[in-house]
Amino acid sequence: MNDTNPTDPGAQGALGRFLTLADTAEILNVSASQAYALVRSGELPAIKIGGHGHWRVERSVLESYIEAKYEESRRMSLWNQSEYASLPEYSFDAGRRDQTRTNWT
Repeated sequence: MNDTNPTDPGAQGALGRFLTLADTAEILNVSASQAYALVRSGELPAIKIGGHGHWRVERSVLESYIEAKYEESRRMSLWNQSEYASLPEYSFDAGRRDQTRTNWT
């Protein structure tokens, strides 16, 4: 019996190089349909394997995706703390930006 943690990068031999969407969903703590949506949208790179086209996510790609999400979160936090975050023309809030454009015309 193998008691290694599948989310541990050092345990790559536990599940192998490629992960199923179920494994990916478990690591990300999301549903299988959410993992599938990430792959189908292209946000999470994956490949199709076999005649039935089963999706597989490379473990290193998933780790890079997670790191990128942390970086995105860090940058958004810094942006929200900046003096420019309150300016509508620099806002990332699409709803507020659309209202601003409407007011300008």
